[in-house]
Amino acid sequence: MTKQAIIERTIEAIRQLPEDKAEEISDFADFLRKRYEENQLSQGIQKLAAESAAFEFLNNEEELYSVDDLKVVYNG
Repeated sequence: MTKQAIIERTIEAIRQLPEDKAEEISDFADFLRKRYEENQLSQGIQKLAAESAAFEFLNNEEELYSVDDLKVVYNG
């Protein structure tokens, strides 16, 4: 289903509801939009930080431990 078809179906459903229920849908749509915008902003910030030269040292950090450092403990 296309976005336009979803919008038209939703509008038709809202028209059939009482005002208080239509307002609930409007509030929920606002909530979803704000959550989407915040998610997009967070992803943008993460991308900027990942590509920033300020954090380049994290990519060049030496490994402090290896597989040989692991120890198996048996509790039997």
